[in-house]
Amino acid sequence: MKREVKSLVHLSVNPCNMCMPMGVVNAFYGIKKCVSILHGSQGCSTYIRRHMATHYNEPVDIASSSLTEHGTVYGGEENLEEGLRNLIKLYNPEVIGVGTTCLAETIGEDILRIIDKFQEENECYRNITIIPVQSPGYGGSQYEGYIKTIYSIVSNVPMVETKHDKINIITGMISPADTRWLKNIIKKFGLQAIILPDLSENLDGGYQKNYDRLPSHGTSIDEIKTMAGARYTIELGNVVDYYSPAKYLFETYGIPYTRLNFPIGLRDTDAFLKLLTTLSGNEVPEEIKAERNRYLDAMIDGHKYNGDGKAVIYGDPDFVVSTVRLCTENGIMPVLAATGSKCDVSKLIEEDLIKVANRLFIENYRILSEVDFKKIEEAVTELHANIM
Repeated sequence: MKREVKSLVHLSVNPCNMCMPMGVVNAFYGIKKCVSILHGSQGCSTYIRRHMATHYNEPVDIASSSLTEHGTVYGGEENLEEGLRNLIKLYNPEVIGVGTTCLAETIGEDILRIIDKFQEENECYRNITIIPVQSPGYGGSQYEGYIKTIYSIVSNVPMVETKHDKINIITGMISPADTRWLKNIIKKFGLQAIILPDLSENLDGGYQKNYDRLPSHGTSIDEIKTMAGARYTIELGNVVDYYSPAKYLFETYGIPYTRLNFPIGLRDTDAFLKLLTTLSGNEVPEEIKAERNRYLDAMIDGHKYNGDGKAVIYGDPDFVVSTVRLCTENGIMPVLAATGSKCDVSKLIEEDLIKVANRLFIENYRILSEVDFKKIEEAVTELHANIM
């Protein structure tokens, strides 16, 4: 007698993403005088701290509420309150980011209530802005954790609606070097901006003789409070709209906004520069026009080599969308666009892929989300990709 056994377990082999709390900590590192605490076991903060320190080659501090078996059974409220007290005593921060982990979310910890109670019972801590983010590891990747944190920042910080002439720039999940480029471009247009978050110095700083436990650079809490009075918001990253800070600021405070893809490649960089021209009233600087002309020349010079390119692209959703568009406008066919995140990027890249596939007589390509490196490897072989 044969029995048919159907497995309900979906294994991930060598996943190409980290969990939500890593994105939470990454985003909070762009806030001046801010420190993060993860409500969960010590391992969560330890491994994320290790990954970030290895990637950025900078010291990274992440606190933990150190939930144990006792806290798991009876609740971790005491652990989180004690962790906050110790954190304030040791670091004296202006801002604390509190992220949850799988364990805290699984046992149903109400961190919003715990934080409210903590500040009500401790008057001396009310001048510290404490921002909660519900971020279970199983809720998504570092990308979802990052965008949810930015949304939590603008929706939890008490805002001042006094109008001013600055614009808001929500950066999306970009590198410190990209953030510096962004700040430089904005300055060239004569604009003043509140950039959230600003990782440019905290996770890529110069040599310092003495280590500062708290990020001494980044977006200050006072700047964040004035975002409700800005005249415009630009949000870079166009994949997810249900945690859009720009949309929240519009719906709550009436600030007009535009959401754009990352300024990578010709079309999306042009769209970004066109918006800066409109907001500033200034023409595109000659230096940038010269760079654009060199890029156009490089596109022409390279087109004869690009037609044989069959690329596999993977990474965070915004990166995948931008890189697919960069490839397709240069005649390279992305036969696989993959992300470890849950976000569906197909609506933003399908049209580009169809056009190039038809032009190059390519019949087969794939767009995958929640994928691991094992599936990517199988697809690369099947689709005969030659560029990664």
